[in-house]
Amino acid sequence: MSDLRVRFAPSPTGYLHIGGARTALFNYLLAKKQAGTFVLRIEDTDVARSTQESVDAILHAMEWLGLSCDEGPYYQSERFDLYRQKVEQLLQQGKAYRCYCSQAELDAKREAAMQAGRKPKYDGTCRNRTDQPDAPYVIRFKLPEDKTETTFVDKIKGSISIRHEELDDLIIARSDGTPTYNLVVVIDDAEMGISLVIRGDDHINNTPRQILLYEALGYPAPEFAHVPMILGTDKKRLSKRHGATSVMAYQQMGYLPEALVNYLVRLGWSFGDEEIFSMDDLIEKFSLDNVGKSAGVFNPEKLLWLNSHYIKTGDPLRLAELLKPFLQEKGVEWQQGPDLVAVVKSLQERAATLVEMAEGAAFYFIDDVIYEEKAQRKFLKPEQKPLFERLIAELEQCPEFTEELLEQSFARVMESTGLKFGKVAQPLRVALTGGTASPSIYEVLQVLGKDRALQRIRKVLLTL
Repeated sequence: MSDLRVRFAPSPTGYLHIGGARTALFNYLLAKKQAGTFVLRIEDTDVARSTQESVDAILHAMEWLGLSCDEGPYYQSERFDLYRQKVEQLLQQGKAYRCYCSQAELDAKREAAMQAGRKPKYDGTCRNRTDQPDAPYVIRFKLPEDKTETTFVDKIKGSISIRHEELDDLIIARSDGTPTYNLVVVIDDAEMGISLVIRGDDHINNTPRQILLYEALGYPAPEFAHVPMILGTDKKRLSKRHGATSVMAYQQMGYLPEALVNYLVRLGWSFGDEEIFSMDDLIEKFSLDNVGKSAGVFNPEKLLWLNSHYIKTGDPLRLAELLKPFLQEKGVEWQQGPDLVAVVKSLQERAATLVEMAEGAAFYFIDDVIYEEKAQRKFLKPEQKPLFERLIAELEQCPEFTEELLEQSFARVMESTGLKFGKVAQPLRVALTGGTASPSIYEVLQVLGKDRALQRIRKVLLTL
């Protein structure tokens, strides 16, 4: 094990967002590559909005993506006593103070500052107050007066300096006594020995405040790496208007976890011109040095292309297991039909998602084929009766539905009827599947098997 300790710290106020999943992935990959420790911490101090349902959803999404933690999950809600001790420590040391300003007073101060062209920040009214009236109060961190700026070297962005005139006396505990994000994240990262904080660059403005809190509490500050945001195709922050933003929504749409992992890592990271990476490849090749500084643009078409690649090259046995709930969702009784692995093999080249594969597989398992109206009118006409009779005669004599023997049977049908392959195959395809699009006719016959195939052709004969 190395000394590297990284963490992923989601708030359980909803699902695991695509952006959060990428942050978790970057932390996971670096920890695995450097034999470090990947810590999972649930930041549930927002009691009103945090739910167990969201916790479960986040844990399930991480498990689906294959992002197992080495430690955790830890829960901030179980650590309130520690946070209260640290708040009291800062008060006792004169590094924090009680602020009795009401919301109305704060709003008035903010409005006055904006009217005067100043930054709308807290003016320090209660900073040196010594009395303690019987009134609600928050606790603010006292911005040090002996420094004018805070500088840190970001492992992605480079050197960043924030002047203290941009900051104000941060609230570290609310009027109900609950601690705020910037305080608890510092305490937890320090107490858990986190040596590198990898997170979204929307947190950059929090970093100088947190560095000052590390110093005030006597903790060494970790290193920081702020990854670029993920934008929609309109170059605005990724949101629901751009499509699904929940990790598990992609599972429900029939995406494979390895496709989503591969796609997410490429949103902001590159390794030459390579596009396809297994998890083992990523662990070997990942480095913060190759994380870009500019935002990544989420491209659903690229993700779909990757997913179709992983379906095409996937293990049919595994895909068959993954396909079962999608068939069940469509009401398809796959247990009584043809071999599901054979079904999957016939569809791997054609399906971009498991939803598409389930839709394409449905015809294999139905008892009564439902014909598309247009296809039925065009291909299942009375004049096709001799063709179907000839096909039945040939297929009944075919000892085994191998591709070679089926080719020979079709050759004899074409010779005796004078029809070309397409004129034979397309009516048969409609008879067997109900439509004009399917895997190759030989594959369909092989997967259905002799009995089912002949049963469907005979049924067509009865309608002609």
